Amino acid sequence: MAATIKLEIVTPEGKAYSEDVDMVTLTSIDGEMGILPQHMPLMTQLVAGEIIAKKGSETIFLAVGEGFVQVTGDRIAILSDMAINAKDIDEAKAEEARRAAEARLAQKVTDEEAAQVQGMLARATALLNVKRRRVK
Repeated sequence: MAATIKLEIVTPEGKAYSEDVDMVTLTSIDGEMGILPQHMPLMTQLVAGEIIAKKGSETIFLAVGEGFVQVTGDRIAILSDMAINAKDIDEAKAEEARRAAEARLAQKVTDEEAAQVQGMLARATALLNVKRRRVK
């Protein structure tokens, strides 16, 4: 049995993370799940929030946007519109983005525009939650 599983996260900007890890915790549309090496094959939708990767004694916290997750026995492939390490999050910019999205939603917008702004709000909220919870 493999002791690690390869976690690869790809965003539109490129590969955001690629390491062998011991365990990954993420939130899908079905709820929070922990993934260990040799996990059964799985394909699910990722919701904006946090990914926690454990690698030995190190724990990595990443804020992620919406996307897709594919799990095989030795690999977790994640395609997401955003993935940022907690220590790299600019809290002021994330707060500004959250406020701008909330202000835009308060205005009259089309359904398509509302969906786009709600996505922006979800990403900004994920950034703020991860930063405030994980980086002191």
